[in-house]
Amino acid sequence: MNVKDILSVCDHTLLNPAATWEEIKQTLDDAMAYHTASACIPPYFVTAAKNYVGNRLPICTVIGFPNGYNSTLVKSAETLEVLKAGADEIDMVINLCEFKAGNYAYVSNEIQVIKQLCGRKILKVIIETCLLTTEEKIKACELVTLAGADYIKTSTGFSFGGATVSDVKLLREHVGKNVKVKAAGGIATVSDAEMLIEAGADRLGTSRIIKAVKDAEEEKR
Repeated sequence: MNVKDILSVCDHTLLNPAATWEEIKQTLDDAMAYHTASACIPPYFVTAAKNYVGNRLPICTVIGFPNGYNSTLVKSAETLEVLKAGADEIDMVINLCEFKAGNYAYVSNEIQVIKQLCGRKILKVIIETCLLTTEEKIKACELVTLAGADYIKTSTGFSFGGATVSDVKLLREHVGKNVKVKAAGGIATVSDAEMLIEAGADRLGTSRIIKAVKDAEEEKR
């Protein structure tokens, strides 16, 4: 698998809570230069980012991030705001409190509500795999599939674990045929990315792949 193909499925990400506009702009420039799938940035910067890139790059942002325990009403308001600002893709965190309590109807309904608001725009649902048992991961696949989301996503990158090959394989096996898999968290090298894609990931969330590619290019000079 060549590097261009890997970069084409990466959401080039900067979600550092202390990020400045200059850093966000550099992320956008790099994403455009290396032709990534999108740039994933904090909601606050969506308006400025969309004005900056126009139609040259899809803008992805996050909802209920990183803990997921906002109410559905709050997540809906967040979603409407970023869609109005021009977001093309939304990555939302499920309500893990309700999920862990077995209130699956609440979780499923919340995903459906956000997907309805997104319409044809892509919704990726973060389940934070490092906090779930195998049985819970499988149940999450069922809920995400039935709720009509576009992707199931492994991780926020803000908990104690990120994407693993075994989790990607598990999600790929149990998610519906119309749902794709996004791996995120801890993806630092081209080799990491390649392994996760081979395991079944359709999209990757990473802040470090472009740096790795730039370093490799520099070494060749």
